[in-house]
Amino acid sequence: QVQLVESGGGLVQPGGSLRLSCAPSGSDFAIYTMGWYRQAPGKERELVAVITRGRTIYSDSVMGRFTISRDNAKNTVYLQMNNLKPEDMAVYYCMSGTSRGTYWGQGTQVTVSS
Repeated sequence: QVQLVESGGGLVQPGGSLRLSCAPSGSDFAIYTMGWYRQAPGKERELVAVITRGRTIYSDSVMGRFTISRDNAKNTVYLQMNNLKPEDMAVYYCMSGTSRGTYWGQGTQVTVSS
């Protein structure tokens, strides 16, 4: 079983920044994909950004404002979120596609409000 440990959510004013991080527990598996999804109240979970096999993919709504990166030595993925907007408010979930299967974190709340 792979567990994903997330951190970095919180409350921020519009225009502010937050950085999320996520790291899987254990090391005896290969990681193919790491990334972030989000789910706002009443909406379906949607892709935010992923890194997969050297490629980065962003949703149109965050392009130019969010940056996903990965520290391979630490198997940690980061999501730098700049110029946050109220519509970015959601629970953000880390996901990882590994040789053992696909796993999700418990979610971290991002609140954007003045």
